[in-house]
Amino acid sequence: MTGMTSSARPLLNRRLAEFGTTIFAEMSALAVSTGAINLGQGFPDTDGPEEVREAAVRALRDGRGNQYPPGPGVPELRTAIAAHQERRYGLSYDPDTEVLVTAGATEAIAAALLALVEPGDEVVALEPYYDSYAAGIAMAGGTRVPVTLRAHEGGFRLDLDELRAAVTDRTRVLLINTPHNPTGTVLTREELTAIAELAVERDLLVITDEVYEHLVFDEAEHVPLATFPGMRERTVTVSSAGKTFSFTGWKVGWVTAAPGLVSAVRSAKQYLTYVSAGPFQYAIAEALALPDSYFAAFRADMLAKRDLLATGLAEAGFKVFRPAGTYFVTTDIRPLGESDGLTFCRALPERAGVVAVPNAVFYDHKEAGAPYVRFAFCKRDDVLTEATRRLRTLAS
Repeated sequence: MTGMTSSARPLLNRRLAEFGTTIFAEMSALAVSTGAINLGQGFPDTDGPEEVREAAVRALRDGRGNQYPPGPGVPELRTAIAAHQERRYGLSYDPDTEVLVTAGATEAIAAALLALVEPGDEVVALEPYYDSYAAGIAMAGGTRVPVTLRAHEGGFRLDLDELRAAVTDRTRVLLINTPHNPTGTVLTREELTAIAELAVERDLLVITDEVYEHLVFDEAEHVPLATFPGMRERTVTVSSAGKTFSFTGWKVGWVTAAPGLVSAVRSAKQYLTYVSAGPFQYAIAEALALPDSYFAAFRADMLAKRDLLATGLAEAGFKVFRPAGTYFVTTDIRPLGESDGLTFCRALPERAGVVAVPNAVFYDHKEAGAPYVRFAFCKRDDVLTEATRRLRTLAS
């Protein structure tokens, strides 16, 4: 035997055949190889609060979490998550039966899909969608049904009639992301009311990705779907610490839901990572208890960064969709005489010394996303200023 494998069947599971290297890995590698400023992947270039970092160090030194933590998460963190949901949104969850700690929001979403979706079930998701959604639905054997957010009056809007039309007798789950990555849309109370009514009427489960819950700007308001009538018992709410506290590498996420839903998600999650991030869980428990002034200052800082980058992008010739939430700005490249975001982004490091991400990779309807490009503004002000200086060369 030579160790050769049969060529009759590809090595990669056919459910994952369409998923190669993520666009984030490709663009970050391009940033490294060209020395370009990386405004592609959504991670800050400074760490979060010093007291939170010190809390992790303290946990490490005290031997808390260095061995396997409890499967559902350490009690201190589950209690802190429940307290956060109560304080912020008036949502009451039992830390013992209605909270589950995960390896970031990505695992929470994957575990929820694996737990709740069977082959043949349809999952309706807002398009463009974070790329892990499609992979998670595929791994569960489900069929994804995209409902496209469309450019409208300086932002992207959900067509509620289109959403209703997408639901069939095979629909099992609505996968909702608000504040929405990559468009920066924050669903309104009216839109969420309609989604809730649809879910109740059609007896659907809902997974809501709310990782940007603390990054809403201007007049926008984040309202968890679980607060609406009939939704608490059918909604799996997902969030995480990475975006709120700028420790994305710690990968601490969580699920809050009714006991039956948490039990189902835990059944899948325990065979993925089992547990993770032991000492960091204790640190995030302290982070969630930070005073309101922390969250207000964090939001104000990101708002200033948004405006710095958005203004620079407009001056560089892009059409800018100023986001109501998240830390990404979506732009339209057609005013620059371009129409293919993927080609544009692959050339941008050489042309202008900046890396961005093409939105088309987040669409099933590639043509709908073709002219849009996403930039991250969760970077130091001097980095954003230099990036916009470089991008202005495109206008000339």
